[in-house]
Amino acid sequence: MRSWWHTSLYSVSLLIMLFVRSCWLVCVEVPSDTEALHGTNMKLTCISCMKREEVNTDTMVEWTYVSNDGKEISIYEYNGEPREVKGPYQGRLLWNGSKDLQDVSITIVNVTLNDSGLYRCTIKRYFNYEMHRPSVTDVKEVQLTVHEDEMIYCYRKILKSEEAVQENATDYLAIPSGNKENHSTVPVEE
Repeated sequence: MRSWWHTSLYSVSLLIMLFVRSCWLVCVEVPSDTEALHGTNMKLTCISCMKREEVNTDTMVEWTYVSNDGKEISIYEYNGEPREVKGPYQGRLLWNGSKDLQDVSITIVNVTLNDSGLYRCTIKRYFNYEMHRPSVTDVKEVQLTVHEDEMIYCYRKILKSEEAVQENATDYLAIPSGNKENHSTVPVEE
C-alpha cells in the first residue's frame, strides 16, 4: 500500500511539474492599449511569440515613430541590449521587454499631445546556422491617441460604452405586428 501511495504521489508531482513548465512556455500576443492621458506613462505593448524553431536566434528590435507624412523616425533599438536613439524621445523611453525577447515593449514617460500617432515595432530574428543566417521579421503597429483632459477622456469612454449598450439593447426591442406602420418600439418584457 505504501509503495502505491509513493508511486501515485510521484506521478502526480511529475504531472504538476510538466504542467507548470508548459505554462511558462505559453506566449500570448495581445494588442497594445491605444489611448493615454496627457502627463501619464504609456506602455506600448509589442509581443512577438517565438515558434519552437526560433528559440536559437539572435533578436533585433527597432521601434519607430511614423510621422503624418509617412517618414519613420527611429526612437528605440535592441541589439543585444536596449538602447535609446538620439532624438525627440531621448530620456523619455523605458525598456519593458522580457528576457526571452518575446515581449519587446517600451514605455513613454510623461506622454504629451505630440506623442499621438503611429508607432511601429519591428522584430527581426536571425537563425544561427553554420552555412547561412536566414531571418524572420514581425511588425506590430500601435496607433496612439493622447487625450488632454481626463474628463474628456472619461466622457468619450462612457459614450462609447453607452453606444455599445444601446446597440445591444436594440436586440431586445420588438415591434408588435399591429403597430408596424407607426414605427413605435415597445420593449420586450421579461
